[in-house]
Amino acid sequence: MHRNEASAGRVEAVHRALVLLKLMAEEGSLSVTEAGHALDVNPSTAQRLLATLVGDGFATQGERKRYEPGPELLRPGASRPIPPLRTRLRPYLERLFERVGETVHVATLVGTEIHHLDGVEATTHALRFGLRVGVRLPAHQTSAGKAMLAALAREDVDARYQVAMHGTRGADMNVDLERLHQQLAKVRRQRVATNFEESEAGVAAFAVSIGVIDGERAAFSIAMPIARFSKADLPRFGGALVRTADETAEALRL
Repeated sequence: MHRNEASAGRVEAVHRALVLLKLMAEEGSLSVTEAGHALDVNPSTAQRLLATLVGDGFATQGERKRYEPGPELLRPGASRPIPPLRTRLRPYLERLFERVGETVHVATLVGTEIHHLDGVEATTHALRFGLRVGVRLPAHQTSAGKAMLAALAREDVDARYQVAMHGTRGADMNVDLERLHQQLAKVRRQRVATNFEESEAGVAAFAVSIGVIDGERAAFSIAMPIARFSKADLPRFGGALVRTADETAEALRL
């Protein structure tokens, strides 16, 4: 069957609903505006389609009125794509937040950068650290980056930085590989990585690697204003990070 013949027999409303289900599975969540742009329809049409998916259990409306995969899409035994990493790790990220009461993030390692996928902001402190979801930072300057780099062989770390330093960002990287390897050795011994104002002035951060999930290396991190940090916080934060990462790895069978 030719493409135009297939299109002629297509039920447009069903096609649009399937496109939205695919986008939710791939991206983790979807706004009405994003749905409208993806389908090239007005927001009211996108809203009705999403409301229909919610009504039938294929979507739910989560934070910030974004639509996420619903129970019918995620039920055991259903033929479905694996939920995005952000969706799979969200319950454990929230668990970490409940344990520490500070801003927490999930990040992944891409080359020599970390990408913040998701986070929960601590809003009850007068002096607090805001969310960095969507922000990319140099791995060697962050606790999450060092936690994930420490899980790699020295040769892999060197190879990543050799490529990066010869690329377009090379002149601005400002990395001392020998010092980095010393820091990574310490992380391997202690498991918890730290960052005291290396990535941002006034910030203290702590992280632990979760492992590799669906081909992506991920880490949990905790961040707070350094003005509120004391050495007594480190054992508590480190314990919460390790415990949560271990629970996550066990649940996801890493």
